[in-house]
Amino acid sequence: MIRFKRRSDILNVGVTALSATLSVGIMLYGVIHYGLDETWPELVLNLFYIAALVMMGLYSFNRLNSNQFNYWSSVCVGITVLLRDILFPPPMDYYALHLICLTLSVLLVLMLLYFYARKDWETYTKRNLWLIFAVDVLIASFYNYHLMLETVDEYTIYLTTEIWIRPTITYGLVACYVSELD
Repeated sequence: MIRFKRRSDILNVGVTALSATLSVGIMLYGVIHYGLDETWPELVLNLFYIAALVMMGLYSFNRLNSNQFNYWSSVCVGITVLLRDILFPPPMDYYALHLICLTLSVLLVLMLLYFYARKDWETYTKRNLWLIFAVDVLIASFYNYHLMLETVDEYTIYLTTEIWIRPTITYGLVACYVSELD
């Protein structure tokens, strides 16, 4: 028994799961290719991404209720933001760009905390849910801009892929939440 009945909801979650799985697969290949000494942070982040994808699947097939899905997906995304963007941010040449990314990351964590902390989270508006995704895309865009300013080498494609995994997963999670509100 699948949770989503409308084709658009099934398509949103399916495309998200497929693209995020492909991205995580590319990152796992990068870990194997470059070695664990060089890429262990991506492996840790991939564990949280895989957990979010598994939860999305469980939620789609009614194995998790809305509150469990809400809690654990918010925790997974929040931990990846905290690890990748706040505690261990990538080195950036431009301090202003670093400060913008850090500020947006803190805003994203606060938005996720506020979203989860609401006892009646179904009252959260669709606009607020899409704002979570928009802030995550903005963060990824700034990181992508920074990568394009640096010299492009063979590791750049893996970094670019890693940057866009979280917004892809965030899109799927928000799409799940929004479909629940309909």
